[in-house]
Amino acid sequence: MDQSESILGYLHNKTILITGATGFLGMVLVEKILRVQPNVKRLYLLLRAPDAKSATYRMNNEILGKELFKVLRETRGEDFDSFVSQKVIALPGDIGFENLGMKDVVLMENMCNEIQIIVNSAANTKFDER
Repeated sequence: MDQSESILGYLHNKTILITGATGFLGMVLVEKILRVQPNVKRLYLLLRAPDAKSATYRMNNEILGKELFKVLRETRGEDFDSFVSQKVIALPGDIGFENLGMKDVVLMENMCNEIQIIVNSAANTKFDER
C-alpha cells in the first residue's frame, strides 16, 4: 500500500474541523478531501461570521462557489448539493476569541466528542496589526 492510499484510508469516516477554509490552503484542502475521500464523515468549517446563516452564505459563495470545485461539481452532478449538505457544516465563529467565538454550547460539546482531526490554516488578514 502506498502512502496516498493510507492517508485516504485514515480519512475514511473521520470528522475534521478546518479553520481558514476561505483561504487558499483551506479551500484546496476541503476540495481535495471531498473529491478523493467522499467517505469522510463530516467537515466542520469555522468561518468568521456572526451567525449560522452568514457562515453558510460565506461557505456557499466564498468556498463551494469557486472554480476550484468545478471537477467535484461535474463528478457529483445533481448530487453535489445533497452530498455537500451531508458532509460539510459551516460554523460561525472566530479563532481570535475564546471557544473559537462559538456561542452554541451544545454544538461545541458535540463537536468535541465527534472531531478526530483539526486543521488550522486560519490567519489574521489585518496585516498592520501586531
